[in-house]
Amino acid sequence: MNDRNRVYSEAMGPNVNLLLEQLNSSLDDSSFRDQLTQSLRELLELKFALDESSIVAVTDNRGRIQYVNDKFCEISQFSKEELIGNDHRIINSGFHGRAFMQELWQTISAGKVWKGDIKNRAKDGSYYWVNTTIVPFLDEHKRPYQYLAIRNEVTQLKKVEEELKLMMKQVMLIQEEERKRLSRELHDGVGQSLYSLIIQLDRMVSDTNSAELAEIRQHVAYIIEDIRGIAWELRPSVLDDLGVIPAIRTFLENYSAHCGIQVQFDSNIKGRLHAQQETVIYRVIQEALTNVNKYADVSTAQVTILENDGRIEVVIEDQGKGFTRNTETRGVGLFSMEERVRGIGGRLFIQSKPDQGTKVMFSIPKESS
Repeated sequence: MNDRNRVYSEAMGPNVNLLLEQLNSSLDDSSFRDQLTQSLRELLELKFALDESSIVAVTDNRGRIQYVNDKFCEISQFSKEELIGNDHRIINSGFHGRAFMQELWQTISAGKVWKGDIKNRAKDGSYYWVNTTIVPFLDEHKRPYQYLAIRNEVTQLKKVEEELKLMMKQVMLIQEEERKRLSRELHDGVGQSLYSLIIQLDRMVSDTNSAELAEIRQHVAYIIEDIRGIAWELRPSVLDDLGVIPAIRTFLENYSAHCGIQVQFDSNIKGRLHAQQETVIYRVIQEALTNVNKYADVSTAQVTILENDGRIEVVIEDQGKGFTRNTETRGVGLFSMEERVRGIGGRLFIQSKPDQGTKVMFSIPKESS
């Protein structure tokens, strides 16, 4: 028996031809009989194509497996006899939390289609990822009586994604280290040299009372201020020396003076956080408020950093112009914020509508320094 006929037999019973013969003999209308036979064959062709391309399982409304195809057995390494009658806990990896599984079941129990990526565990203990679509079959009362799960393995894709995330995280760490080095060099090297020059010019101006030297001295002072500003933008020393809360307070003072936007700041954080977390919090707030200055057209904004149940929750909010977010055209700033937060185990959300302001939010697990 070839593969296609074997699939037919599994779907319709041990002898498809016998079933078709019985169908033919029981129907008097040859045209209707031919249409029905053709429809049946088309359905079986579709099933064959699905089985050849995807991992397929059918469960009852309690999640007990009623049918699996060969691809399911191949990737899970369980036989059909081991799978049928069990539920999907047999391949549960433990990777997804209770909230994830509750959301999945609430969706399909309500008769809605669920889509997402799931990490499973094979019989030998190895892990694999599947992109999953679960379709509920509904009875006459609109209640699910059966679920069809169609999966495609995406393990290699997930590995590539993880490698890209790790690479992005490393790039950002290197970038911050380079910023820190340049900032210190500007502040402690070039800045101190120019400050020594100021002292010499002050002595010369005092001795000669030269207006020209006084003017030069003033230009050097302006250059020092510019260098301090550049060093601060690269990496404020207060962030490394005192922590993220003092660094944010200082940044907000400078931001309000420069941009004319008053920022209300609330925080209950006590003590230092992990250095990488402090850097991410600072950079995201910096980028978000830069966007407020560019696009929001407001005179006030609000920043909140709170510790709640072992997590750090950050919100940057304004009541300005807002925007309609298009996920296909993310700017570099938004991409940078999202990647920074993702790199420390969090996820960034943005709520915004035209003329209704913008709210940038993210939550991360707290790690002490």
